Order: sequence, then structure tokens, then C-alpha cells
Amino acid sequence: MSLTGECFCGEVKYKIEGSLRDARSCHCSRCRKAFSSQASAYALVDPSEFKWVRGEELLTTFSSQHGFGLQFCSQCGSTLCGLYNDEIHGVTLGCLNEDPRIEIGRHIFVGSKASWEVMPEGVTQYQEHAPEDT
Repeated sequence: MSLTGECFCGEVKYKIEGSLRDARSCHCSRCRKAFSSQASAYALVDPSEFKWVRGEELLTTFSSQHGFGLQFCSQCGSTLCGLYNDEIHGVTLGCLNEDPRIEIGRHIFVGSKASWEVMPEGVTQYQEHAPEDT
């Protein structure tokens, strides 16, 4: 499968030659701030299958604790991908151009979700991290 993605202004573009996996939505307060939303929508990607096509020089990187970070467009602010130890870890689902043919399989950190958010019935939820075997 081939997927493409881009930021809001279209100056930064990427291509994935492969499939996404382990789609999740995190509802912690840090993700709400990072994604300017009630939660993140994120899926893992094999770093060897990910390539910047245009605008890589416009990326700004924010690194946080424990080797995790985010990259976003310095022009429009779109959060495009996540990093782990300076390597692409996953992508934000909202910046994809095509249907990734994946569903969010779990909602994590719902114990700290925003008070105004209502979780849909029947979704897999974890108060904090999901168990390691999921």
C-alpha cells in the first residue's frame, strides 16, 4: 500500500510505502495540547517505509521526555509525525491524503480525558497505557 500525507499549507509532504499499524487515540492532557484536539489520532509506521517528499527543511522538532518527540510544519503548525529516539515512529491520521484502511483500535489515557469529551459506546478504552500485549 502507498500512502501520502501533507500539512495544512501543503509545503511539507511525505510518502509511506507500506501499511500503518496499531492506530490509537490518546486522551491525555499533553496530547490534547500537542494536537489541539480532544485527543490524538495516530498510527505506527515502519521508519524504513517512510520518506519525506517535500519541505523537510520546514519541519520543526519538539522532543520531550524518554526519547519521544513530534515534528510539525513551521509554516502552518500541522503536527505530521511522532519520533522515538530521533526516528519516525508514527503519523497523525488527520494529515493523510488517502484512506489508510485502519481503524483506531484503542483509546488510551481516558482516565484523564477532557471533562467535555464523551466517549463513544463500545470502544476499547484504557484508563492509562494499554497492556503490553495489545
